[in-house]
Amino acid sequence: MTAEIAPSKPAGGATVVLLTLAAGQFLMTLDSSVMNVSIATVAKDVDTTVTGIQGAITAYTLVMAALMITGAKVGAMIGRKRAFAVGCVIYGCGSFTTAIAPNLPVLLFGWSFLEGVGAALILPAIVALVAGNFATARRPAAYGMVAAAGAIAVAVGPLIGGFCTTYFSWRWVFAGEVVLVLLILVLARRIADAPVETRPRLDVVGAVLSALGLGLVVFGVLRSGEWGRIRPKAGGPSWAHLSPTMWLILAGLFVIWIFFRWEARLDARGQEPLVRPAMLRNRQLTGGMVMFFFQYLVQAGFFFVVPLFLSVCLGLSALATGARLLPLSITLLAAAIGIPRLLPNVSPRLVVRSGLLALLAGTVVLLGALDKDAGAEIVFVPMLLIGLGIGALASQLGAVTVSAVPDEESPEVGGLQNTATNLGASLGTALAGAILIATLTSTFLTNIEQSSAIPSRVKSQANVKLAGGAPFISDAELEAALDQAHARSRATDDALDAYRDARIDGLRSALAILALLSIVALFLAQRIPTRQPGAAPL
Repeated sequence: MTAEIAPSKPAGGATVVLLTLAAGQFLMTLDSSVMNVSIATVAKDVDTTVTGIQGAITAYTLVMAALMITGAKVGAMIGRKRAFAVGCVIYGCGSFTTAIAPNLPVLLFGWSFLEGVGAALILPAIVALVAGNFATARRPAAYGMVAAAGAIAVAVGPLIGGFCTTYFSWRWVFAGEVVLVLLILVLARRIADAPVETRPRLDVVGAVLSALGLGLVVFGVLRSGEWGRIRPKAGGPSWAHLSPTMWLILAGLFVIWIFFRWEARLDARGQEPLVRPAMLRNRQLTGGMVMFFFQYLVQAGFFFVVPLFLSVCLGLSALATGARLLPLSITLLAAAIGIPRLLPNVSPRLVVRSGLLALLAGTVVLLGALDKDAGAEIVFVPMLLIGLGIGALASQLGAVTVSAVPDEESPEVGGLQNTATNLGASLGTALAGAILIATLTSTFLTNIEQSSAIPSRVKSQANVKLAGGAPFISDAELEAALDQAHARSRATDDALDAYRDARIDGLRSALAILALLSIVALFLAQRIPTRQPGAAPL
């Protein structure tokens, strides 16, 4: 076990230290919220599809999820301050590479891989550095400030991304991140390190097994829209008469089972595992991690679906899309900051359940209002509700997980917590996108089969070409494709109507699964404690 010694006095002013760590948290959270409102524009710029950008978003959070626990261990080995600095350098290189990316492979390398690796070093280090730079009495306020920085990034990210994408380029956001990284590195010299009494050893086998298992599961879910969930799609790959999706998920779960057996074996021998099994038997800790997982699962899926509706279906600019997400930002910040201040002794379980109910309500309201003739105004109330739910959860879950273990184990909690959140975000984007594309394809092919204006030859070609999944595109892009194919006017109109209906059906299906997941989370919220950390028993 890694034991932290007493926190040392910050090398610089406490305010500068806290702002530096908060800036790191802000930077880590900014990327996804910026990218979501710019999906359509980025896809055009790097010559790919919405599905390609979905894969990049999924890969970014997956890399973080797969390496977060390893990043926490590496930080304990080389020093938290050094891990923070090295992570910032890697992250800055990734941001620069993304800013100049000419195509999807370079974007994947810069954003999904390099930035993901950098974040896996930075985020666990932030948790430990707060503990190492602030006395116990000041830590709750410091952790709250860091969490607020992440909430602010979620709130302003869509507006920053929308403004830059509309008036300049989405690339400016990543160029700006490079500048912010340089500023953080300069200020980081004033941070006192969080030293450890013993240097842990890295469980390489455990790190490989956990990354492989999580990667197989998420990749399987990501490709389910193209390959099929259980039965293989026509023209798609088939492994023993089943979709590769099923085999990948089963293989991933099996590898994860081997990982837990390996960790238990190391622990029984007195060696140091990547994750100590005792921590996963902590009811409060695992309850908080499960809630983090479901929060980010639903949140990431929602942030993927809504910008697509606004930017692709309605044709709004990136700035207008970001502006439509602003109500979420307001209620998110109000709940995240207001609940702890106004209701300091409220039951965490009650707040978490209320947050999940708000997520469910927002998803259901949007699901009921979504129609091919609907305008952007239908997202206003859902945004208010979703923001309220995210803010309520953010106000409680961090304290729930950190208070579940002694202070010296907080860095390990940071690694586990960030693994849960990023795995949830990765699966949420993959699942929402896969269901969206699968439903879109199925409904579109069914609709054009029923059209008398579309020639049989075209129907046959569509069944063959779209068997692996129809692209999620705008009306203008579909019209251009039909013009190139020299389609007749009536056939074009029928195809557009068929695609509009299919596109809305795809969005509805994705929202329906997110609503279902919110209900599942309500059942699992029983493991959240009923009293605030440190509160006296009733």
